[in-house]
Amino acid sequence: MDRTADLFTRTWSALRAAVAGLADADFAAPSGCAGWLVRDLVCHLVVDAQDVLITLATPAEGEPTRDALGYWEVSSTPPTGDDPLDALTVRLAAAYQDPRLLAFHLDDVGSAAGRAARLADPALRVGTQGQVLTAGDYLSAYVLEWTLHHLDLVAHLPGTAGPPAEGAARAREMLEGITGAGFPAACSDTDALLVGTGRRAPTEEERAVLGPLADRLPFVLG
Repeated sequence: MDRTADLFTRTWSALRAAVAGLADADFAAPSGCAGWLVRDLVCHLVVDAQDVLITLATPAEGEPTRDALGYWEVSSTPPTGDDPLDALTVRLAAAYQDPRLLAFHLDDVGSAAGRAARLADPALRVGTQGQVLTAGDYLSAYVLEWTLHHLDLVAHLPGTAGPPAEGAARAREMLEGITGAGFPAACSDTDALLVGTGRRAPTEEERAVLGPLADRLPFVLG
């Protein structure tokens, strides 16, 4: 397994393990995604896992049009929750009723996505969202996705383990590459990701450390 697939597997496995360890009541807690409960976020992860399976099974012709960093679009406008897909996610999550069914669905589809990632040729060209990427770059992009959503999962669940340190370090590196913004070394990887993507506002002390960069935040990834 190459390093990209290995890091994808580590971050995805850690996120799924965190979900598997939740108590039923935790699914009704707020998540770090504005307007979403933990159950809504977990339902979104099911959709993400399906996307991974679909993309890795969709070979593409031609040269890549995006890499792991170019996969992401950046804006300064946080989501409002009015997007039809966001609204559908909330309705789907509520339909599960029993959170164990939702956790089982994530484990079932998520395990398959993990196996597909381990088996994928990193040089394979795949198509997604009208773009062509190598499978390696596609999986690398998802290291950022898994890490951010792991932080969303534990935002209000202090007893739940956060993302692996190596995943957070790579996610920070990617965020800096996507945005062209270097966060000060005084900012931990987790704080750089949370503040950088608008998941929380910087403290006054952090604003002083960030300097002019603070006025450019947040970087909303989509």
